[in-house]
Amino acid sequence: MDIEEEKMEPEDSETDEAPSWSPHPRDRLSAWASSSDYAGDEEDADISTDSLHDYEEPCNKKVKPIGKGAGHTGIIPQVKTPALKRLGQSIQRSISFRTEARPLPPAIRTRQKASSFPRRRSSQLWSDTVDCMTGGLSDREIKRQEIIHELTQGEKQLIEDLKLVKKVYYEPMLKLDILTESELGQIFGTLDSLIPLHEDCLSRLERLRGAEKTVEAVGPTLLQWFPCLEAYITYCCNQVAAKSLLDQKKQDRRVDQFLQLCQASTFSRKLDLWNFLDLPRSRLVKYPLLLKEIKKCTPKDHPDEDALPDAIDLIQTILSQVDRKTGEAECQFYRMSLNYPEDNQRVPEILRSNFIYCHGELKSTKGQKLYVFLFELVLVLTRPVVSDREGMAQFQVYRQPLPAAHLLLEDIPDGDAGSSGSFRGAFTGNDKVKNCFRVSSRGRSKAQSHSLQANDSFNKQQWISCLRQAMVQTRDSVALTSQSPRFSPNPDLCHIAELNLNSDVEMIGQ
Repeated sequence: MDIEEEKMEPEDSETDEAPSWSPHPRDRLSAWASSSDYAGDEEDADISTDSLHDYEEPCNKKVKPIGKGAGHTGIIPQVKTPALKRLGQSIQRSISFRTEARPLPPAIRTRQKASSFPRRRSSQLWSDTVDCMTGGLSDREIKRQEIIHELTQGEKQLIEDLKLVKKVYYEPMLKLDILTESELGQIFGTLDSLIPLHEDCLSRLERLRGAEKTVEAVGPTLLQWFPCLEAYITYCCNQVAAKSLLDQKKQDRRVDQFLQLCQASTFSRKLDLWNFLDLPRSRLVKYPLLLKEIKKCTPKDHPDEDALPDAIDLIQTILSQVDRKTGEAECQFYRMSLNYPEDNQRVPEILRSNFIYCHGELKSTKGQKLYVFLFELVLVLTRPVVSDREGMAQFQVYRQPLPAAHLLLEDIPDGDAGSSGSFRGAFTGNDKVKNCFRVSSRGRSKAQSHSLQANDSFNKQQWISCLRQAMVQTRDSVALTSQSPRFSPNPDLCHIAELNLNSDVEMIGQ
């Protein structure tokens, strides 16, 4: 079957060197801890709990820079609202946290300056809280106590941050009528309900400390408490819609000024509001990491020997549930955001998809920016537009969606545009064709082809990897379904992630 190269209508040429959106692949929660970016001074890396501090706060999102306005003397833009200015001054005077730099995790290297990343508060080591080391504790036991202490301190700091968000973001924005109660409810979700949940955990952990400030067994306590974390399903499922609404509301100058004022204040530790709202999720993925480290330091015949593996299995099961439900919620959110110019574009594969492999911005042969979704069963190319009454982003479906079961994928090597076969004349204004691939359909009445360009080689490989995975799994599912009508997909495949694959991040050997 001959496949015709797409002919796209002319459009204003784009001069951006890198698209503002990058692909977001699967494995949302399971990849979170290994993908978060942290930066800081090297001397801070010498801590007894090794790299566990690296996973305390989400920093893989770029912090929006605070720009200087013309004629302004400081980095905080001038705010005309007197109540808002008084609020900022009050926040600056009453809230202050000590900060220290965060070391980079070993698996990720970034070319960004360390100063552009959020910083964490300094935390006291367990050994610093003990007056004298009595009882002849071994180095292994001391390390075990340090990790348990880190678990406890992490709960305490999370509680402080959640209360902080409520005090300096939610309540002022409601009182000053910056956002409506309904809008704030959508953005903050069930965040308020997580505070008593973690206060309960902190209380349980603190009761475990003996007279010598040591903890004998932590596994049974966590086994009893972990089921409470199912409350995270509701919170995490709301985050996609919450982030979308928050980004849309930032277009309001008054909202943006308030958020910049807070981010520039000392209490924020250079975190923006979304970083704070994402703290609970980053805390969730840290539990299995901490428990595995505790288990490594737990000797045989210890009271924790049997409980810790059960606790690890339980928290990983809960993470899988949260992950799967969050993936389904994200898929549903973007399905509802699609705008169909033609009825025949509403292919059944979109409705039947339960998760998204990846989504992000790519360029067409004319340099036109397209936002592409690789759903479980179909590839959908769209143009981002703002069309609904609330001003929320809508994605207008471009051409006909391509079912994954009928996809053909071609990796186009970097080279001369003039000697690239069907790429002759494509990507006008570029001397070289770089980071390109082609997707085309087969088995449908009207064949089509799309030549797409990623912003760098790393993102291109992520797209190709996700496309190949979708093609293989979809065809395998079709084959199994034809053999067994009762076949159902593995639920473990129905999970996604929000790992930002920026051009300045390189994955080092796993």
